Amino acid sequence: MTRYECMQKLAARLEQELVILSLGASVDEWYDAAPHMREASLFQQQLGCVTPQAFGLAVGLPHRRIVSLDTDGGLMFNLGILATLANEWPQNLFVVVWDNECYQSIGGPPTHTHLGRVDLAAIARGCGIVEAHTATTAEEFDAHCARGLLAEQPYILVAKVDRTTKRDVKRKHSDGREDKYIFVRHVEASEGIVIMGPSEHN
Repeated sequence: MTRYECMQKLAARLEQELVILSLGASVDEWYDAAPHMREASLFQQQLGCVTPQAFGLAVGLPHRRIVSLDTDGGLMFNLGILATLANEWPQNLFVVVWDNECYQSIGGPPTHTHLGRVDLAAIARGCGIVEAHTATTAEEFDAHCARGLLAEQPYILVAKVDRTTKRDVKRKHSDGREDKYIFVRHVEASEGIVIMGPSEHN
């Protein structure tokens, strides 16, 4: 299955959620697959930080569903977050891991999952996360999305996607700094709160 078709299925289920996602080709694919979620998505540019940031958001907004779109390479940079999720037990966090078994954005060198020995869902279960699963078909993926978005405990879904990237997608033109402000202003408006007040000039 492809990452893009999975994104389309997930996007069709999202309305008021907030999304944190990883760098690389998945950014443009998500921008294209989920146009209604653009302002509600924070395009993170650092490996190892996606699910930790999503966890922080889940703790700060416990009444709101938070979705992390991580990668196999990114999660391997910070496996400790799985133990944190098991101990802290956020009831509003759904984590999808795009596992294409390579670092695609830098030319495709293999990640640790490429030999089939490293099982990210099993690692999550070993940390104590009960709802940690692997999907190998689009139908399985969609079914887990339905469950994960309603779960009252951390839910990890490893999506075994191929290395196909959709080429004819609408490119995201904003940079990282602009993305941050767009996302924060969306959270402020939808939550009725102030996170970043107006600039003060002395």
